[in-house]
Amino acid sequence: MDLYRLNAILADVAAPQSAPGVQPSPFDALKSQLPFFLLIGVIFYFILIRPQQQRAKQQAKLIANLKSGDKVVTAAGIIGVVTSVKDRTVSLRSADAKMEVTKSSVTEILEGGDAVES
Repeated sequence: MDLYRLNAILADVAAPQSAPGVQPSPFDALKSQLPFFLLIGVIFYFILIRPQQQRAKQQAKLIANLKSGDKVVTAAGIIGVVTSVKDRTVSLRSADAKMEVTKSSVTEILEGGDAVES
C-alpha cells in the first residue's frame, strides 16, 4: 500500500461527533498526543543527551588527571609525552618536536608516567 492510498484512507475516517451544542476543546488533540511527545523526549534523553553528559564528565576527569610524563593522544592524532601542565595548555614532546596544545585537545592517556623521558 503506497503512502497516497494510506492518506486517502485516513482522510476518509470521520472525526468522532460530540453531543449537539458541545464544542470540543482545542486541548483534546494535545491530550491524546502528550504521551507520544513524552516518549520521544525520554528517547532523546537516553540516546543523545545522557551519553554526551557522560563523555563530558569523562573528558573533564581525564584533563584533571594529566601529569608530566603521561603519553597522550590529541584530537589531531598527535601522540606525545607531556612535559609540563599549565592552567589551559599542555606542553608535549613528540619525536624531535616540542609543542604546546590546549588541555581540551587531549583525548586519551595511553600510558601514565611520573618522570619525563630524555
